Amino acid sequence: MAERIRAALSRATMALKPLSDTAGLDAEVLMAHAIGVSREAMLLHHLEHDSPPSFDSLLARRLDAEPVAYIVGRRDFWTIELEVAPGVLIPRADSETLIEAAVAHFGSKGPTRVIDLGTGSGALLLAALAEWPGATGVGIDLSDEALAIAAANAERLGLAPRAAFVKADWAYGVEGPFDLILCNPPYVESGATLSREVAAYEPATALYAGPDGLADYRRLAPQLCRLLGEGGLAAIEIGATQTLAVSALLAEQGLLTFVRRDLAGRDRCICAVR
Repeated sequence: MAERIRAALSRATMALKPLSDTAGLDAEVLMAHAIGVSREAMLLHHLEHDSPPSFDSLLARRLDAEPVAYIVGRRDFWTIELEVAPGVLIPRADSETLIEAAVAHFGSKGPTRVIDLGTGSGALLLAALAEWPGATGVGIDLSDEALAIAAANAERLGLAPRAAFVKADWAYGVEGPFDLILCNPPYVESGATLSREVAAYEPATALYAGPDGLADYRRLAPQLCRLLGEGGLAAIEIGATQTLAVSALLAEQGLLTFVRRDLAGRDRCICAVR
């Protein structure tokens, strides 16, 4: 007799508990992907249906610590859904703190011109453009793979007419000013130990930034000052222990800074203004 989806979810949840703090959710997302419906529809209408053969192969990938977002190929961020692949960092809820900071600064009027430095999947730029329909923006990345993924996300979300993607080394050669600068640079110390889920699957170039994790902030600080327009905001993601160091780098460039915390109460975003 075929295994029902309800039973398969229970089995998968137990198997995933040693690996994941969200074992039940992981199992549900994988099952919904396997049967080709939303998680909500699966829970409401499909629990007594037969579990598909493809589910166990998806579960095996998750048990090998592959992130759910890479397995299903998508991730929700702010108000949008993004396609993701191993060539880009998986957008995280913590990074929404940067968009929250921008909303607090600009309100409903919003910025006119936005730049996202190290755009990856396009998460920050496209979230901003979705928030403010009058804004246009540029996503910068050095990775051809990331730029292709970001451009595809913009097209799928109907934001391509307002978004351009440019290959560059941070903002070298890019002309400002911009009302809103968004940036989630690499900030992990090169000797840090990360979980297998991150270290084995997510791109190292988007994670590590020298022995102290500050290498890219040192390069970015002078560029932020040059790009930021009057009345604008730069919102830069940081590691929870990097507030003082990054604030000092920006202060050396004449920028005023303040900090926003994420939902867990950790310092997450340095906001800089002129």
